[in-house]
Amino acid sequence: MCGIAGEIRFDGTPVDVEALARMNQHQRPRGPDGQGLQVSDRFGFGHRRLKIMDLSDAAQQPMFDPALGLGIVFNGAVYNHGDLRKELQARGYQFHSTGDTEVLLKACHAWGPDFVKRLNGMFAFAIWSRDSGRVLLGRDRLGIKPLYLAPVAGGLRFASTLPALLAAGGVDTAIDPVGLHHYLSLHAIVPPPHTLLRGVRKLAPGTLMQIEADGTTTEHGFWSLSYERNAADEARSFDDWREILLDGLRAAVKRRLVADVPVGALLSGGVDSSLIVGLMVEAGVSHLRTYNVGFEDVGGEKGNEFEYADIVAERFGTTHERIFVPEAELLGRLPEAIAAMSEPMVSHDCIGFYLLSEAVSRHSKVVQSGQGADEVFGGYHWYPKLQGSTEPVADYLAAFRDRDHAEMEQVLQAPWIGEDHTANYVAQRLKAPGASDPVDQALRLDTTVMLVDDPVKRVDNMTMAFGLEARVPFLDHELVELAARIPARHKLAGGGKGILKEAARRVIPSEVIDRPKGYFPVPALKHLKGAVLENVRDALHSRAARERGLFQTGYVQRLLDDPSAHITPLRGSKLWQLGLLEIWLQTHLH
Repeated sequence: MCGIAGEIRFDGTPVDVEALARMNQHQRPRGPDGQGLQVSDRFGFGHRRLKIMDLSDAAQQPMFDPALGLGIVFNGAVYNHGDLRKELQARGYQFHSTGDTEVLLKACHAWGPDFVKRLNGMFAFAIWSRDSGRVLLGRDRLGIKPLYLAPVAGGLRFASTLPALLAAGGVDTAIDPVGLHHYLSLHAIVPPPHTLLRGVRKLAPGTLMQIEADGTTTEHGFWSLSYERNAADEARSFDDWREILLDGLRAAVKRRLVADVPVGALLSGGVDSSLIVGLMVEAGVSHLRTYNVGFEDVGGEKGNEFEYADIVAERFGTTHERIFVPEAELLGRLPEAIAAMSEPMVSHDCIGFYLLSEAVSRHSKVVQSGQGADEVFGGYHWYPKLQGSTEPVADYLAAFRDRDHAEMEQVLQAPWIGEDHTANYVAQRLKAPGASDPVDQALRLDTTVMLVDDPVKRVDNMTMAFGLEARVPFLDHELVELAARIPARHKLAGGGKGILKEAARRVIPSEVIDRPKGYFPVPALKHLKGAVLENVRDALHSRAARERGLFQTGYVQRLLDDPSAHITPLRGSKLWQLGLLEIWLQTHLH
């Protein structure tokens, strides 16, 4: 994985090379192993490199092929690049590198924009044509790799992180009212194309944007997730589905072993990460390095799952590292984690993931991680509530939303109160064609939207802060498509994720499966107290916050008076949500 950036001009003025260089420099942590800039009359591209595939300089980016007249900057990993290379060689294409970047470039030339449908992996890219002046931007099906866009006078800039665009300057940093509504409703999730800033958009997952030389842009989706099933899928037995799923899981994990450096694993001790470790060893990985992070026990809440991770590490003979983080260090490093966020993320485990990534990056450059299983296989508590629902929109919002619109009118000052953007968005997504069962509708929404802008974004931001590549086999698009075919009743069996748990039972110890799901809150973020509470108070009372004029004073004061009394349905602090937003804005909007 890497960081990409670019500026495309439509007005005949030259590229701002200094702004491009600032974007590239800001993304240095994403790619500590190399960098490059390429500038022509009307566009410039930057790249920061993390060497995972083809460690030689032949894979350096930006990459330009003068014979084809095409260039590329690319962030991600395409796991089937070897097979695609063979197809292209059979068509007469010659290669000068052994990695995936050159494959994308020549695949685009051979098959046109539809080449993306042949890719299995995670990616965000820009491909430009020397002769037509056309630029093609693309983002993978499940949004594992980010791509932010900022219109500027006479042109367009893009980058892998939002703060990189801010570093370039010239961005409209006014608050986007739709993004703000989503942030405060969906525990900091802001679905694309919006962000919290009016001048920054993000390309939706599974989308291509074609930009003509005159600035005309067209977007189209190249993938959608359908939960429609044929009669054979509906009738297939649980046992048959279990075996089909296990084959799909094996393939997804094996694909993500493609690398020219060793691949490790994050091992929380839960079912999902434990299954990945078991399948990696089954696939032939030897000397596998695994990592587990834990925190202090506070107020009767257990802060780690070391014992379960140890069971799995011992069973599969991994080189296992426990990483214990005292609460003082956790909170002391919190400002660094906030600085690493492309957008503010309220999840308690952001800081833990940040410190875990730092420790892991000392020994590994790439790891497999278990994000996505709860959304894809029905692990959350709100899915059973939607079984047979006659009001799926209302039932989903009741379980998931942090605030309804009536409360939003108490939170926001008058200029920021509009329509109920979040309820409208959820209704539109749930009712879209391709899923008729309420549980399937919720699984699709969570897999294609909520997952992308919460756990997936968190993993990208926190790992890439230390040049660590995280691969997520549960988000293999072929596996996700397979999971969508499995009837919801099989997913909800056994208290949730039933079909996945029974597949896992063929691979990992039962004591890891038959136990309560772990949850690691950071008490100081859940029940704001101490220095964190004071920092939140200072941020919300600051001159910058007053001038921004987002929140009603009385509402803020009620939360400050008793932070623990104001907890969201998903166990988050409503005060932390407001405070983090203001701290993030003050961190990044200098």
